[in-house]
Amino acid sequence: MSPAVITLLFLLFAIVMFVWEKIPLALTSMIVCVGLVVTGVLEPKAAFNGFVNTNVILFVGMFVVGGALFETGMANKIGGIVTKFAKSERQLIVAIMVIVGVMSGFLSNTGTAAVLIPVVVGIAAKSGFARSRLLMPLVFAAAMGGNLSLIGAPGNMIAQSALQEIGLKFGFFEYGLVGLPILVCGIIYFALFGYKLLPKAKPAADGDSTFDEQADYSSVPKWKQVLSLVILIATILAMIFEDFIGIPLYVSSSIGAILLVLTRVMTEKQAYKSIDMQTIFLFGGTLALASALESTGAGAMIADAVIGLLGQNASPYILLLAVLLLSAVLTNFMSNTATTALLVPISLSIATGMGADPRAVLMATVIGGSMAYATPIGMPANTMVLSIGGYKFRDYAKAGVPLMVVALVVSMILLPIFFPFYP
Repeated sequence: MSPAVITLLFLLFAIVMFVWEKIPLALTSMIVCVGLVVTGVLEPKAAFNGFVNTNVILFVGMFVVGGALFETGMANKIGGIVTKFAKSERQLIVAIMVIVGVMSGFLSNTGTAAVLIPVVVGIAAKSGFARSRLLMPLVFAAAMGGNLSLIGAPGNMIAQSALQEIGLKFGFFEYGLVGLPILVCGIIYFALFGYKLLPKAKPAADGDSTFDEQADYSSVPKWKQVLSLVILIATILAMIFEDFIGIPLYVSSSIGAILLVLTRVMTEKQAYKSIDMQTIFLFGGTLALASALESTGAGAMIADAVIGLLGQNASPYILLLAVLLLSAVLTNFMSNTATTALLVPISLSIATGMGADPRAVLMATVIGGSMAYATPIGMPANTMVLSIGGYKFRDYAKAGVPLMVVALVVSMILLPIFFPFYP
């Protein structure tokens, strides 16, 4: 059996297991990584190279920097601000989406949702509004906000890593050129029409009571809360002005994490706890698959098949729509990070085969991969609110599919302007 065929079989295995989720995503990723070594497709050094990638260091640093905001209760305090400005249900939905969307642009979208779910549940109890009307906009905003910056979501960094291999990269806010308009249009959609599609459901009787109780941060010194925010802002500013100050992103994130532990804002144990190892292993393991797809020519085979279906001289708009739809559909049935990890090497091969700009094709892949609005399994935050909001599977589709249409329309307008396939 040729290395290309073996690689395609491992790709099929990864897709099935990512969708089925009978074993953890990270474990699937590692099975693929080790399997490629055992079958001789990759040398051990090439297979495990993803784990010493500078973007893994960036992930670790930002998990700690963002974790401090959650650990000290500062994120909770920021979320509580919504009660001061929102009086009606629609105002509350808009306020929640704005705050969650912005926070998700620079922090873990799953972490942001986890911290603010109990805040929103508390607001619902005080205001008398149904929590089911507020929690779904919260998790959708978390998904959309991930595309505001380079560090907003793991998928963004996966695409960045692939680009760096060929000497290209995305700027810190380049995702935001499309991500911010999608977030703004998504908020407007819910404010004008989408709120009518939100269910008035009762929470499941066995709902997660953890989210019904807000954590008590009264014992956390105020200076820790303030310093966690200051270090986060300073770290983000250092990343924005990376070229000016000459310090790489991963070094800035490491400095921020070190300062938090040195100043005792976080203990060493809390810092370790804040690191999401599933993302690290998923990222490192799927980079091995990406490497195999490229080195064996399996990625080119898939790209040739796609190009064959679309036609060699297919319109760039048809190609853009195909990439967006493929990513958007897949991401609703498996992790958005896993979707991006699987599609990035294939998208690169398609770009090469059609002579398109790799940055444009990867941007479309990442944007489509963030549209996890139509099912409760598209991203962890969606699953978190399933029982606490009393939702059924169809509730996500009812409110989420029109939001996907809005995001696809915005993408089809803006991507050709900012990231044309054939510049």
